[in-house]
Amino acid sequence: MLDDYNEKLAKLVVNYSVKVQKDDKVTINGGVDSADLAREIYLEVVKVGGHVINTKIGIPGLAELFYKNAQDNQIKYQNPISKVMIEEVDKTINIFSSTNRKALANVDPAKLMMAREASKELQKRYSDRVAKGEIDWVICPFPAPAFAQEGNMGTFEYKEFVYNALALNEENPVEHWEKVKVEQAVIVEILNKGKELRIVGEDTDLTLGIEGRKWINACGDKNLPDGEVFTSPIEDAVNGIISFTYPGIYMGKEVENIWLKFKDGKVIESSASKGQEVLDKVLEVENADILGEIAIGTNYGIQRFTKNMLFDEKMGGTIHLALGNGFKEIGSKNESTIHWDILKDMKSEDSVIYLDGKEIYKAGKWLIP
Repeated sequence: MLDDYNEKLAKLVVNYSVKVQKDDKVTINGGVDSADLAREIYLEVVKVGGHVINTKIGIPGLAELFYKNAQDNQIKYQNPISKVMIEEVDKTINIFSSTNRKALANVDPAKLMMAREASKELQKRYSDRVAKGEIDWVICPFPAPAFAQEGNMGTFEYKEFVYNALALNEENPVEHWEKVKVEQAVIVEILNKGKELRIVGEDTDLTLGIEGRKWINACGDKNLPDGEVFTSPIEDAVNGIISFTYPGIYMGKEVENIWLKFKDGKVIESSASKGQEVLDKVLEVENADILGEIAIGTNYGIQRFTKNMLFDEKMGGTIHLALGNGFKEIGSKNESTIHWDILKDMKSEDSVIYLDGKEIYKAGKWLIP
């Protein structure tokens, strides 16, 4: 059972998510634990006529050794090969895997921020090409034991959880995600007509300007698993307060009970019961105090928090906000080296989302169409 995980996911990624075509230039990135999945994806790309121009398999421990021993000039160094890769690639396939989720937990946050800042120009160029439709990308998971441990599950239990979340248990996973696309298109059409979103809940009353911002129907073509609708709010039109239910996880560090206050689009007050120093460091990064995303999770097949945002942000009955970089392709003007998703549960009876004053969502369920 589940022995066909790698083969089925490879076909879904290559043929549905990024739709590799003949002569497309493709990069495949993953960890050493996900080598078997990377091999299946490689094979599928070759079968459809694509060119794999780089396969990067990360070795456990290298990042930890780097940050503990590198000088500032090494942290700021940018590999020129990375720039060439960004200019040449057509499709990027990223396998999300890990052998140790706490590998960077004790690294100085200032060093992590330094590396982020140093990569700003490369990230900007990559984002520009994505916004122009020149690069298709996808992130897909490998059910590593490290993720199972964080999610308080057994190794086999977690693999089954991931298998089902990806709809690999369906006879035709592509048909499943195409159905999700059709169903969410109706919601997106309504949201696209709105001017203002208001989120109300426990210790939360936040308004976001969204007029003219396109909502995205996330249905498996960028993230797997998927199931959300999202946009980038107007940069100076976010006001009010929000309290987050689940810990924000940044570079392996947990920040608990995050509370933010916005005025004219910027965070003016913030607090956390744990990890305040991490929150402070993030907010010091240029434009990380501005929202780059508001999203509503629609995958009701995911109903447990696993400390893995690839899954958690899709959880039906939740919303998430991202501090920092927005999506140029949908109108965002906010550029930052940070894009940090933080999750809030919306299943309580007092949790409501209003669109231009009308209730459209209550207690974790849509009231539209």
